[in-house]
Amino acid sequence: MASDASAPNTKLYYRIGEVSRLTGVKPYVLRYWESEFRWMSPQKSRSKQRLYRQKDIDTIVLIKRLLYKEGYTIKGARQRLKELGVGKALENGARPIDLRDEYRRIRDELTAIRGML
Repeated sequence: MASDASAPNTKLYYRIGEVSRLTGVKPYVLRYWESEFRWMSPQKSRSKQRLYRQKDIDTIVLIKRLLYKEGYTIKGARQRLKELGVGKALENGARPIDLRDEYRRIRDELTAIRGML
């Protein structure tokens, strides 16, 4: 079952594996981003596991969009987020995209390619 990062939820905290599945970002990339984006530092449990909140997930999806879709470098994305302010960037229409629509588009393209073969 595919989840998306903007779906309503009842959980307060997510572990790194869950966040990875929700956002499509590998856990090692999330850990790297923590070192590059200072404000992206999830709480840690007593057993030192990262505990992400929904706002952390929204920030991750925004960083992913800046880096992968809009072509920013890490430095450029950091600067852009600083200019907007992380919270402000999320409020001003930069909400995470609905991944289901993206998956449907990719599926339709693949179906069309298969039809050409």
